[in-house]
Amino acid sequence: MKKEPDKPDFKTMSEAVQAWYRFYEVDPKDGLSDVLCQAAIDFYQEGHRTSDDIATALIGTYVGIHATRVNAPTSAALH
Repeated sequence: MKKEPDKPDFKTMSEAVQAWYRFYEVDPKDGLSDVLCQAAIDFYQEGHRTSDDIATALIGTYVGIHATRVNAPTSAALH
């Protein structure tokens, strides 16, 4: 029997991003959400499976709104 590939849990990732906004008391913004959602996907792919785990990683990695401003399309971009 084949094992089905792990399907992304977008509800969990969305809850984690919302938790980041609540923690930093920031109103949701499109550009900011793009960065946070991509980071949530990356954390999920790294093995974080609960919204609390992903939120903790987001809060620790993106400390406030200024930390979400990036010069490259992804944090993994090489310069």
